[in-house]
Amino acid sequence: MTVTCSHLLPVPFSLPVGPPALLPLYFQWYIFYFVIQRKKWVDLAWMCTFYTRIFLTYVPLLGLKGFLGLFFIVRFLESNWFVWVTQMNHIPMHIDHDHNKDWVSTQLQATCNVHKSFFNDWFSGHLNFQIEHHLFPTMPRHNYHKVAPLVQSLCAKHGIEYQSKPLLSAFADIVYSLKESGQLWLDAYLHQ
Repeated sequence: MTVTCSHLLPVPFSLPVGPPALLPLYFQWYIFYFVIQRKKWVDLAWMCTFYTRIFLTYVPLLGLKGFLGLFFIVRFLESNWFVWVTQMNHIPMHIDHDHNKDWVSTQLQATCNVHKSFFNDWFSGHLNFQIEHHLFPTMPRHNYHKVAPLVQSLCAKHGIEYQSKPLLSAFADIVYSLKESGQLWLDAYLHQ
């Protein structure tokens, strides 16, 4: 079933269109806005040199239209990757009202891992270890697999659930949660 409204895209259409628009349009603009608003002039200078260098490198080779096409194709691929990788560990988790649990239990309830494999580690940039990422945010990501057994044993000792799932199951969970959210939205919208 396709849910449409006069001012919204059909739900199946918005899945491939929403993420690609996220990075090229919103995040790129917002990063510049944030840097200027916070008066981070050194960061702004580095950002400008990056865009100047990429422009000067590719425009002579591809022309302006070719450069813009390449830039947006890369951003399209990047934004899809970004959305799937960041959401596979967060969206499907059941988050409820705060039950005054300790910080570690809350982190484990709010996220899950995706099984370790060479591909999953590469594809997600080691963010398939999202539990360890939440518990140790400053730890270099390539070390998460080293602390995962310690976290698992701590969870087993204290009776805290430690969730890990296959990559395709994590992706399927995103789609199922979007369907559930869409149904909740539709019910609220149609039964105002």
